[in-house]
Amino acid sequence: MLDKKVVELLNQQINKEFYSSYLYLDFSNYYYDNGLDGFGNWFKVQMQEENAHAMLFVQYLQNNGESVILEAIDKPAVQLTDAKTVLEETLKHEQYVTSLIHNLYDAAYSVKDFRTMQFLDWFVKEQGEEEKNADDLIKKFTLFGNDPKSLYMLDNELASRVYTAPSLTL
Repeated sequence: MLDKKVVELLNQQINKEFYSSYLYLDFSNYYYDNGLDGFGNWFKVQMQEENAHAMLFVQYLQNNGESVILEAIDKPAVQLTDAKTVLEETLKHEQYVTSLIHNLYDAAYSVKDFRTMQFLDWFVKEQGEEEKNADDLIKKFTLFGNDPKSLYMLDNELASRVYTAPSLTL
C-alpha cells in the first residue's frame, strides 16, 4: 500500500501530464495556423508523449491497488504571440514539470517508498531529455528563425518526428 500523500501527488501528476498534453496541442495548433507544419507536428508528437506519461501514472496507481482521481484540465493560459515565445514557454513548462517530478520523488523518499522512487527514476531521466530538447529548439530557432530558407529546413526537420511509445515496464 502506498503512502496517502504519495498517492495524492501521483494523482495530481496525472492531471499535470494531461494538462501538458493539452498545452502542447494548443502549441501545435498555433504552428499549424501560422504555416509551420513541421513545428506543429513536433508539438503534436510532444502532446502524444505527455498523454502517454499520464497513462503511465494511471497504470502505476492501478497496479498498486490505488484509485485514480481525475480532475478538470485547465485551459492553457499562455499567450501565443510569436513562434520563439512558444518555444521559450515550452522550456519553462518542462522545468516546471521537472520540479513536480522532483517533489514527488522527495515525497516518496521521505517515506522510504522505494518502489515509487524506482518508478519515478524513468521520469527524472525523461525530464532531463525534455528540457534539453526544448533548449535545443530555442537555440536552433535563434540561429535559423530569421532566415526563411533555414527556417524552412528546420521546419522540414521537425516534420519528420514520429511518436514512439515509452518503454517503461511497470
